Order: sequence, then structure tokens, then C-alpha cells
Amino acid sequence: MAGGPAETAAPALPEGRYGTGRAKTSRRWRRWLFLAVALLVSGLIAWVAYVNLGSAPIDAERIAFSEKPGNAMEITINVTRDDDNRPGVCIVRVRDKTGAESGRKELLIPAGVKYSRMTTTIKSIGEPVTADVFGCSYDIPRYLSTP
Repeated sequence: MAGGPAETAAPALPEGRYGTGRAKTSRRWRRWLFLAVALLVSGLIAWVAYVNLGSAPIDAERIAFSEKPGNAMEITINVTRDDDNRPGVCIVRVRDKTGAESGRKELLIPAGVKYSRMTTTIKSIGEPVTADVFGCSYDIPRYLSTP
């Protein structure tokens, strides 16, 4: 009986012509290596985001500002910190109508209570239109610390 199922099988390839077949294990270890590298990179990105975008240990919020004579502006801020036994420093600034910074002042926040309300006056090189908090830190410059 010609043409039966035994005769329709794929013909055998000539030996040595196409090289040897690849082993399935070589692809498997690459997949595991890629997965391990992807998990490591993802973990590193998550850690950097947590460190940089987490809550700040000391922070300030502008409560009010008012214009004073002589190109000056008064600003009132509320300072919140996680360690009330450490003094801190906040940088406050004023801006002119173009949005450029026209005055800046470093404000020493003495150790004491966890929440502090501070008021200061900032001189400007031009007519100020707004005041805000640039940032706060526990790293106090030597010229601001008290002996």
C-alpha cells in the first residue's frame, strides 16, 4: 500500500549540513538571567524613588506674606520637623514680577517644639510681588550657628 501514513513523514536532513540542534537549556538560563537583572533594576529604581520622593525630615509652608516699604517683604512660615531637638535652617525668597528671584534669606530655626511659626523680612533688589519657601535642612551653615 503506497501513500500510507508511514510514508508521509518529513524526510531526514542530511547529516552535518545544517549544524547541530540547539539545546533548550541555553535559552532557559538566559530567560532567568534577564528576569534577575530586571528585578534588580526595578528594586534599585524603587529605592531611589523612595529616598528622593519620601517625606522630608524638615519642611516649611508659607502662611502669609505682605509688602513692606523699601522693596522688602515680610513672610510668615510654619516649620514642621521630625526631630524637634535639632535646629534647622530654611531658605526664604522673594520674586519680582518676571518671576526671577530678587532676594533671599536663610532663617535659623532653633531647637524646640516640633511645629514652629516664624516671621522674617526679606530685602529685594527690585519691587517684590511674592515670597515663598525655597527649602529647609538640618545642615546649618557655620555662620548661622550660635557659639
